Amino acid sequence: MKALIITENEGEDLEVLYPYYRLQEEKVEVHVASSKKGVVTLKHGYTINADLSFDEVDPEKFDILVIPGGKGPEKVRLNSHAIELTRDFFNKNKPVAAICHGPQVLISANLLKGRTVTSWMGIKDDVVAAGGNYRDEPVIRDGNLVTSRMPSDLPVWMNEFITGLKGLKQ
Repeated sequence: MKALIITENEGEDLEVLYPYYRLQEEKVEVHVASSKKGVVTLKHGYTINADLSFDEVDPEKFDILVIPGGKGPEKVRLNSHAIELTRDFFNKNKPVAAICHGPQVLISANLLKGRTVTSWMGIKDDVVAAGGNYRDEPVIRDGNLVTSRMPSDLPVWMNEFITGLKGLKQ
């Protein structure tokens, strides 16, 4: 299996790094994409290498999409390639995990209508305005989508997401 994490500078460090390493523990090959290849500096100063730019990503080569929060999604959502690849994952019903401000990307891709999700409380109104059914819970699974609110939810978020992946592994 191959996972793609999409982020930008000022993404939330823990929300990028926790799934990056946790998925590798499950023997998932993990790649990071951003608007340009190279070093991405996260919100609290940690860095990660984006080995792909959004326009280089072939969604057919990936099984999983992870959308971390922080301030990264505000920038990711402005990139048309990132929006299109996000839609591709949903159109093919591939597993998607989003946390904190990550659902902003889903909002811009018009993917939340009728979906039950959670997120950082600060974007609750945006989620509802986009047609999402917001619930303030640590983790919510709605079909292929698993969402969470904040860094303290990381263990339950990844546990729920990985539990769903176990049925997909060959």
